Amino acid sequence: PDLLPACDGEITTMSFLQDVVDILLQYVVKSFDRSTKVIDFHYPNELLQEYNWELADQPQTLEEILLNCRTTLKYAIKTGHPRYFNQLSTGLDMVGLAADWLTSTANTNMFTYEIAPVFVLLEYVTLRKMREMVGWPGGCGDGIFSPGGAISNMYAMLIARFKMFPEVKEKGMAAIPRLVAFTSEHSHFSVKKGAAALGIGTDSVILIRCDERGKMIPSDLERRILEAKQKGFVPFLVSATAGTTVYGAFDPLIAIADICKKYKIWMHVDGAWGGGLLMSRKHKWKLNGVERANSVTWNPHKMMGVPLQCSALLVREEGLMQSCNQMHASYLFQQDKHYDLSYDTGDKALQCGRHVDVFKLWLMWRAKGTTGFEAQIDKCLELAEYLYNKIKNREGYEMVFDGKPQHTNVCFWYIPPSLRSMEDNEERMSRLMKVAPVIKARMMEYGTTMVSYQPLGDKVNFFRMVISNPAATHQDIDFLIDEIERLGQDL
Repeated sequence: PDLLPACDGEITTMSFLQDVVDILLQYVVKSFDRSTKVIDFHYPNELLQEYNWELADQPQTLEEILLNCRTTLKYAIKTGHPRYFNQLSTGLDMVGLAADWLTSTANTNMFTYEIAPVFVLLEYVTLRKMREMVGWPGGCGDGIFSPGGAISNMYAMLIARFKMFPEVKEKGMAAIPRLVAFTSEHSHFSVKKGAAALGIGTDSVILIRCDERGKMIPSDLERRILEAKQKGFVPFLVSATAGTTVYGAFDPLIAIADICKKYKIWMHVDGAWGGGLLMSRKHKWKLNGVERANSVTWNPHKMMGVPLQCSALLVREEGLMQSCNQMHASYLFQQDKHYDLSYDTGDKALQCGRHVDVFKLWLMWRAKGTTGFEAQIDKCLELAEYLYNKIKNREGYEMVFDGKPQHTNVCFWYIPPSLRSMEDNEERMSRLMKVAPVIKARMMEYGTTMVSYQPLGDKVNFFRMVISNPAATHQDIDFLIDEIERLGQDL
């Protein structure tokens, strides 16, 4: 009650916010301190019982509010910690953080130039620059920042369907033939999720076989397209993946583009994880052919370390998003405004309320330049290669697939001493399956590091190490290996 807009609230407000900033700055410094834990792990029921989280009728004091802020951060996972490797999005960028604070203070919505003039222009400039990097002439086309890669992929599906059957917008799925989409068996689950949400159905997403490195096999794609057409289905989208979630594989985009051209199918590239490599002269060849796509998902909040969330969908054909999604709401998108209406981007989005995500990326790009992002990305890829070289012939480690990783994903099993002399049979498999989950649980209880694991196809639980935090160093990789060995010796 003493904070602004209360009368004479300025001094109280300033000191309250200063205290909050102090709490945040202490957390930031701790995040980069290797002697602090990545996580102070408690089981859910413990956390619920230890504090009173309930909402009350009466207000609390500002001291208690500050205490709530401290407690929340005490149990937060330090995703900026150099030893947090659990997700594709890691790291804590200071300029990005500053941009996030500014965005929240401005507290506006992305739908019109009228209420977000600078942000709308920055989105226009940044998306054009990203399209240029994809390789579309002059950065032509369209795009939008969406709440994450899953939504960007769903936009692509929505637009591809509209392009082939515009009547679906008014008449719905009953008015059009049965559609099918194609994606690799290693692709992200969001492709099926989007098909379910759009009424296409998960059964209409056909999974294409991958080679042993996790890349889509083009001949299998063509075979399945012909099969679908023979059954009377209409192929409308192929979603190729540039940087798969687990293996970090890059589908052969040129071969896929040839097939899409031959059968007149919309080609989408899900580069949520691998799109950042377009910033690197050394690594962007892995996305050769991406310029032939009709749409591309690219998440700067993954490889480029932009604070969550920041995901872009880029579309080659201009105006398509607008005609696909617009509803002409007359209270937002009046046609008789006194400025150029093309900057009112809200009607091409599915959302009405849309958060300002672009400013974090734009400000970081200003601060680093393209070369700064390039150096950051090259460093992460170099660290992944360092890890691969360190464990590929090391006792107690087995690689999940042969050959050096294409992205920063390094997939491996840790084989405890008790399993090393066992012959490869069912029993060894079922014992190996339990190793990674136990080591992971111990990591979290000690709070020293976090790395992800999963099974895939016929392969039992293995570690998937990913590096996207520019703060990580060779010593952090060494630490991870030592930690896995320390925690897994007795298994």
